[in-house]
Amino acid sequence: MLKLTPILLAVGYALLVYWFSAWRTSKELDANSTLLADARLKDLTDRMARALQIDQVRVHLYETETVNGLAAPDGRIFITRGFYNKYRKGEVSAEELSSVIAHELGHVALGHSRRRMIDFSGQNAIRMALATVFNRFLPGLGVLIANGITTLLAASLSRADEYEADAYAAALLEKSGIGTEAQKSMFRKLEALVGARGGMPVWLMSHPKTADRIAAIEKLEAGWRRLPDS
Repeated sequence: MLKLTPILLAVGYALLVYWFSAWRTSKELDANSTLLADARLKDLTDRMARALQIDQVRVHLYETETVNGLAAPDGRIFITRGFYNKYRKGEVSAEELSSVIAHELGHVALGHSRRRMIDFSGQNAIRMALATVFNRFLPGLGVLIANGITTLLAASLSRADEYEADAYAAALLEKSGIGTEAQKSMFRKLEALVGARGGMPVWLMSHPKTADRIAAIEKLEAGWRRLPDS
């Protein structure tokens, strides 16, 4: 039983981190966001809502100057003020921004946003457990090795989620009549907009490379073209 104590403590710690992180995230979003009111974007999100057979797609504007979209664990969709400002300045089209909204809808529909919070807690538990084990054999290095392993694991899981959300968004945009060209052009602009470092190895990135994401969408498009007409 004593041998399992560090692991049990790590699991307990992970659960506490999960609940606290979910609570803190919700409070932060509530305090710093409002419903997004934009006629052009609403027209596009209404088209997506009809394709999904729901009443509406509600988008919130999160007051931060970073360029990002996000899906909260409670299912809400957010676009940052920085991203919205790029759209208002004409650097991003309404269709391109709607592709970001479709992508975040994918994270919600596929359960990624809630699972990521759980994964984060689980990774902390794994990190602590591995550090305990490795420190017995490599004192002082155990924490570094555990951090490296969990970082690689987290990056791999995140990239898989991004591909799935991309595919969901592509299908939704196609069904809505918006099309996937805006989605692909948005990918081409993202690195410049967010200041991504192109030299970072892909296995350490939380998002796939732009060229790989576009290629995956084009593969989907080719498959759709091969489908027999209904």
